[in-house]
Amino acid sequence: MPHNETKENQLDKQERMKIMSKTTNVDPEEVSNLLKATYYSQRKDINNGASIQQLCENWPFLFQEVGMCVHFKQLTGIDLKEMFLKSLDKKGQRLLNFLKTVGAEKTNVLQAAAKLEVTRCQTEGCSEDLKDVVLLLLAYFDEKEEVVFHYVEESCLVEDVEVDKLPATPCIIVCGSSCYTSKLFMLSIDQKITAPHISTFISVLCMMFGSYYCFNIHYPLELGSNLEFMQRCFSINPEKGTKVEPRKNKKTAPSEPPSPYTHSRPC
Repeated sequence: MPHNETKENQLDKQERMKIMSKTTNVDPEEVSNLLKATYYSQRKDINNGASIQQLCENWPFLFQEVGMCVHFKQLTGIDLKEMFLKSLDKKGQRLLNFLKTVGAEKTNVLQAAAKLEVTRCQTEGCSEDLKDVVLLLLAYFDEKEEVVFHYVEESCLVEDVEVDKLPATPCIIVCGSSCYTSKLFMLSIDQKITAPHISTFISVLCMMFGSYYCFNIHYPLELGSNLEFMQRCFSINPEKGTKVEPRKNKKTAPSEPPSPYTHSRPC
């Protein structure tokens, strides 16, 4: 705990944020400062195995973009959204060219690329490039899109989402038939909608990715290659170790050093 903080101060700040989360007009800088000051208590609750439901109730700003980004930076030293955008600007076009040429030798990648040309609607911009990268990587690694994306009707309300059909790991809910045309996204963790109103794809992807780190969640086997590639490509450390959920009966050599980001939590 910071030297200038006490348990009582931490609880006071926590209660203040609970009240602030119920209002519409909050100062992001004030929220950011409160989150930094209570980082110790947040990590303590997370590492002690608090459920996602409990964390939503006790630390509501953790499930908003401002809180997720602050906590992720405190945890890793990296500005997640800034790093995504910088890496996409630097490597995105080269990666897309590879996937659409060399990667297109795979039938499923070729089919995915053709489908994207139709659904993209000639829109341009880094957000659209990021959608291309994610969807083509899923095809390239032959991983399941339904583990990361769950599509609902465009007018679907939070209470109408069939949460029992969602994966337990972080999942992006797309309100509409396509990531390219959707104007609203939601994020679910542990089959609970934790962020119901996210307006951009970049924001929801960063929050989904950051959730694995902030809440000590393993990458699911069904998405392991995709998420680990993005982790390395977008310069999210560490360079060694893995966050992929260990396979059953897989033995680990005693001399293998543990990764700092392979914590697990009940999901």
